[in-house]
Amino acid sequence: MKDWFTKAKTFLAETRTELKKVTFPNRDEVVGTTVVVIITSVIFAVFLWAADAVILWLYQGLNKILGA
Repeated sequence: MKDWFTKAKTFLAETRTELKKVTFPNRDEVVGTTVVVIITSVIFAVFLWAADAVILWLYQGLNKILGA
């Protein structure tokens, strides 16, 4: 049990040391990356919508040709 406390103490000390090295993004970086994510999401949504429309159109065309 004593070994567990020693390991926990070491872990917490190392965690504190690593957290001191962390840099958090400023407001401009957060806004910039958020805009990139939103634009990318919209582009993919439009692409997937168009691909779905084309696949549906092809499927309906094949159904008409094959008379199913």
